[in-house]
Amino acid sequence: MVLLRTCVALALLAFAATAPAAEIVVSAAASLSNAMRDIIALHARVQPGTTVLLNVGASDVLVAQIAKGAPADVLATADEDSMDRAERHGLLISATRHAFARNRLVLVVPTGQPAARLGDLPSARFTRIAVGNPASVPAGRYARAALERAGLWSAIAPRLVFGENVRQVLDYVARREADGGLVYATDVDAAGGRVRAVDDVTVEPPILYPVALVKTSEHPDEARAFARFLDGPAARAILARHGFALPEP
Repeated sequence: MVLLRTCVALALLAFAATAPAAEIVVSAAASLSNAMRDIIALHARVQPGTTVLLNVGASDVLVAQIAKGAPADVLATADEDSMDRAERHGLLISATRHAFARNRLVLVVPTGQPAARLGDLPSARFTRIAVGNPASVPAGRYARAALERAGLWSAIAPRLVFGENVRQVLDYVARREADGGLVYATDVDAAGGRVRAVDDVTVEPPILYPVALVKTSEHPDEARAFARFLDGPAARAILARHGFALPEP
């Protein structure tokens, strides 16, 4: 009997050692790229039984992908509007939705260029201005709203260059293909010193990042565990290191 129990225990251990890890897909806004990669790397060390794959893109594109059947277990967007759209399409487990991070919008110029304020954008200095496409990019919607509030949108509309995600906007400025651009504060470091933030842009409502579980997830327990990890102190420390703030209580 003792031998039988020992054999069973060894067999269970062998099965646990060889059982494939659960694999989940986290679809996250492009502006979360660097922070999310670091969070996933840490998660892999503390939760080795789950493999997390990262899919990044413009928030609206991610929602469209999931609506068309693309695999995803966790969705993290850069604004509430895109998450609202996902919820209206019945793509989410609604009770799991909550904001986990906050960001700021800034005006950037190529490094070495003089400082500027938002109100300077109509000047001759800015012949090309990069912003996210408001039709599909949350940063673009925030940018348009801020520019309209400042009475600048119509004046600079002919000079606008639209990016399909916020990192593309950043690249336009970093490569000096645009004289300035509106990006998230957290994206500035991703340019490797090729751009600098010169003005904070007032945005209402605040820039919040919601996360939710996707209804069609084949690994809901693992997806839920990752979302809990995202709210934990270790992940929050990583978010802070990348310039994100906590949502207002």
